[in-house]
Amino acid sequence: MAGAAFFDLDRTLMAGSSGMEFARVAARRGVVSRRVVSRWAIDHLRYRIEGASDEKTYEALKIARESVTGVPEREIARMWPEVLAGILPRIHPEVLAEAHRHQDEGREAWIVSAAGSVMVESLAAVLGMDGGIGTRYEVGRDGTYTGRFDGPFVYGPGKVEAIDRIAAERGLVMGDSWAYSDSVSDLPMLRMTGTAVAVNPDRPLREVAKTEGWEVMHLDRIGRRLAIAGTVALAGLAGGLGSYFSSRRQQGTGRRFP
Repeated sequence: MAGAAFFDLDRTLMAGSSGMEFARVAARRGVVSRRVVSRWAIDHLRYRIEGASDEKTYEALKIARESVTGVPEREIARMWPEVLAGILPRIHPEVLAEAHRHQDEGREAWIVSAAGSVMVESLAAVLGMDGGIGTRYEVGRDGTYTGRFDGPFVYGPGKVEAIDRIAAERGLVMGDSWAYSDSVSDLPMLRMTGTAVAVNPDRPLREVAKTEGWEVMHLDRIGRRLAIAGTVALAGLAGGLGSYFSSRRQQGTGRRFP
């Protein structure tokens, strides 16, 4: 039996938010409306500047669930390669090197994120990690998303539940495990492992790390500026999508949302 290293995704393993990349691709493909994209852009810009909070996270989740409800699973699955293509340039090489170091020392390396499970699992495979744990969304008999979860929402205490299940299946020892995150919302995950590392932590997590004597990783701020610029660009994209969606509707293609 051995330990593992668990990595949060947004603002930890990558600069910025994977949700922003999903919104960008969903907008280009006509899966979501201008109104939804605009709300996503504003939320993610605030996220980049202010950091995460439970209230903001659950509001973003509500928008995401509403947006995919009724969308065919196949349509979303076809988006993931393009979403990953936007995420990969934002991966922090220092954090990925940590994941590979753990593997070389005999520990498994996992991504644990509130993002969709298919994307998280695919990203983990591309990065040469052992697996990904993400939020699963229920698919109905008609092959479309119902808007309900199929398992825990992998955020806060939900990460502990998901990790406990994987640990039991694979015989992982939590006392010999590590956890990496940028946000105080991940304290349940950070506290369940033997070693916690704060990565570019928000202010509340920075204070906890100082009190607990946890290691803190300070990464290049260029990634932060690029992520903010990307979110602003998304907001601009949302503003210019009117003619695009209009032409899609005239052609009888694309998906309409209120």
